[in-house]
Amino acid sequence: MPQPESASIVIVGGGAVGCGVAYSLACAGETDVLVLEQATSLAATTTPQAAGLVGQVRTSIERTQLAMWSVETFRTLQQSTGAQPAWREVGSLRLALCDERVAEFKQMKEVADSAGLQVEWIDRQQAAAMWPALKMEQVQAALWCPSDGYLQPADLTMAYADQARQRGVRFQTGTTVTGVEQTAGRVSGLQTSQGRIACQTVVNAAGAHAFQLARQVDLELPIIPVRHAYFVTVPAAQLNPQLPVVRIPDATLYLRAETAALLCGGWEPEAVSRDPRGTALGEPLPSIEPDWDVLGEFGRQLAPHLPAVSDLGIRSVFRGWPTFTPDGRFLIGESSRLPGFVMAGGCNAHGVSGSAGIGRHVVESMLQSEPSPYVASLSPDRFLESDWDWETACRQARQQYQTYYALEH
Repeated sequence: MPQPESASIVIVGGGAVGCGVAYSLACAGETDVLVLEQATSLAATTTPQAAGLVGQVRTSIERTQLAMWSVETFRTLQQSTGAQPAWREVGSLRLALCDERVAEFKQMKEVADSAGLQVEWIDRQQAAAMWPALKMEQVQAALWCPSDGYLQPADLTMAYADQARQRGVRFQTGTTVTGVEQTAGRVSGLQTSQGRIACQTVVNAAGAHAFQLARQVDLELPIIPVRHAYFVTVPAAQLNPQLPVVRIPDATLYLRAETAALLCGGWEPEAVSRDPRGTALGEPLPSIEPDWDVLGEFGRQLAPHLPAVSDLGIRSVFRGWPTFTPDGRFLIGESSRLPGFVMAGGCNAHGVSGSAGIGRHVVESMLQSEPSPYVASLSPDRFLESDWDWETACRQARQQYQTYYALEH
């Protein structure tokens, strides 16, 4: 396929976020859009390492509404005649093991009620009926969200791409961005391994390489890759794809069925991060070897609730470098320092599940003269107009990861 010479909007990054932004722009009527991906296929780097959980119960109305928009989009894509995201709306159980967590759940339900999200209290017996393999003796409260679920991240990315293509969006894989051109104080083009592309807008959806791309235009943003991993067991009795997703925040764990096997992941108490300044634009991040101590701890935390996990062999381990920001919030929108350079990154482990909502926010930031206060608050300028240092930023990003399920997070 010949390299396009121009596009009005070029999205750098062909993962779930980049393709979700392309789909959202196309639905908004922007069809002169080109997506660039340096790998030979879409969804090749961080996206396929995601667990695919989609939860809408959050601590703020804005984040809840973003997740609800994503679920609405996944339903639409699943009903399409083209590629589908393998969306399973199986619901989710959130289990509390202490009084403090019950109090947090009450606040989350209030937020859900305000956002119009159906969430219900259920008792232990109802929860046990939904997940027969789980022991519920320690559970003090269970919050049930029937419209939650999970999907396959790579399938979601392909569904976005399929729908975007039908609306005129173009995709170019095997293309590495090497530089961003500026003319008269705004973006005017990209230099790539396949030649120059003239454009008016660049959307930085480069995931773990978003820092490096922003640095090409002298925007120093704390986008920190933090290691995350989960395991999938061999098939086991009582597991099937229709089981709800389960979150046990007091054990820092999440789990779901993967066909007839168990998928289990959690949040490490001593996170491992990568200083992005040590990786060049286009250079792959270091590979991650399985950390059996961490994975074993996930299993030990789960064993009191699912004793069978101790006897299940691990079939595969998934690990990647999702990016976190020091304040745990997305980086979305154009920088006032360079018109035409738009961020869509710093996803804090919500890149896949929040991709449709992120796409909607990016469209709002680009096409509306006055974005909502929430979207405006996600601007990259919050880090460009404040003092911060890398040591603190990396520590705070790890803290965001480590406290993902912490009370008051």
